[in-house]
Amino acid sequence: MNHQKDDQATRAGTANTTAALSSLELLGKTDTSAAVESDDWGADPPPGVSAVLVVKRGPNAGSRFRLDKAVTTAGRHPDSDIYLDDITVSRRHAEFRAENGDYRVVDTSSLNGTYVNRKSVESAVLTHGDEIQIGKSCLVFLTNSRTDPQRGAS
Repeated sequence: MNHQKDDQATRAGTANTTAALSSLELLGKTDTSAAVESDDWGADPPPGVSAVLVVKRGPNAGSRFRLDKAVTTAGRHPDSDIYLDDITVSRRHAEFRAENGDYRVVDTSSLNGTYVNRKSVESAVLTHGDEIQIGKSCLVFLTNSRTDPQRGAS
């Protein structure tokens, strides 16, 4: 009996199953009302959407989330608008708030913090192209209304 071939077949089967499950999990995570479904836009949100977050790195890489409510929640809680299934993310980690034409990220007393352009923030006004780090996820903020890049953490 050749145990090496059996072990290789088992590992290959496990890898295929894991990849399939990962794909199913990703589909489930990105199928939310906040997710932007269009793939035909690049550096700007689609018409009618003033701001989006694009997941650049992390478990949900490639996902896009509209910021079309007064408050959009992000965290590990399943009811979060932006669900981040990552043990380093708090259940209610951060909020993205639309305020007077600006967007602000607010850390909601998370354990591991929220970062904008690699700086820890409790609250920060976002500008086009800012990178927000929540746990292992890096989200890029894109907006149709450009704000002054000199503004930021507060």
